[in-house]
Amino acid sequence: MVRCMDKRYIEKLAEDPRFISGIYNYCDRWCERCAFTSRCMTYALDQDEHDDPQSQDVSNKAFWDKLHGIFDVTLEMVREKAEEMGIDLDAANLDEIARQDEHVHELAKEQPCSQAAMRYAEMVDDWLDSNRGLLEEKSTELQSLAQANIPGTDPANEVVSIRDCLEVVRWYQHQIHVKLCRAASGMIRGSLDDLEHAAQDADGSAKVAIIGIERSIAAWAGLLSHFPDQEQRILDRLATLKRLLRQVEAAYPAARAFVRPGFDTAD
Repeated sequence: MVRCMDKRYIEKLAEDPRFISGIYNYCDRWCERCAFTSRCMTYALDQDEHDDPQSQDVSNKAFWDKLHGIFDVTLEMVREKAEEMGIDLDAANLDEIARQDEHVHELAKEQPCSQAAMRYAEMVDDWLDSNRGLLEEKSTELQSLAQANIPGTDPANEVVSIRDCLEVVRWYQHQIHVKLCRAASGMIRGSLDDLEHAAQDADGSAKVAIIGIERSIAAWAGLLSHFPDQEQRILDRLATLKRLLRQVEAAYPAARAFVRPGFDTAD
């Protein structure tokens, strides 16, 4: 059995003082660009040194076996905690809970911010799909410049800059929508069940979405500098993002002030 599927190992990790509690709840999941991987329990579980490399491949059975194992251990720990609190999970109407969760999720997708984020995601696909030839032409152009070694040009740096901008746009393209749906779900649950924590959690998710929006704006601005002929189309996407940013700030006025463990604290 993979070590991370063992309950004792997970409990031992949870007690490790190097990990920042809850840091994984409000991150953008871009571990390759995160300075806090050594402080993140989720990252430690995912990168377990005894894992088979195949368990890191989403297309491989080993990946799903590992994930299934983690879910089993998590459920076991939840049941034990429920018993300590005197809660009988077997007596709970799980079907009704599942139906309510699905209803909340559908309501969250219908919120203005969520719908606007989905429209933006579609605009990204539209731009990338319609400009595959443009990107290939740019690559050929930069290769020629590199071979010509013309003074005053830096094609290698431009390649890195374009690649970085595209990676940022792609990374946050759908994540903004996901985080805003999660934020909306928190607000809806907080309203239905009068849960203060749900509203606070919504602010945390909205803050991650705001960060993704702002980084995407910077990335599109970078692409504009490399593709001036695409000015109008890129400006359309920038305008969409800026409108979305205003929507999110209006819907979640406390989001920017939300303190994310690790990222916004002295830890």
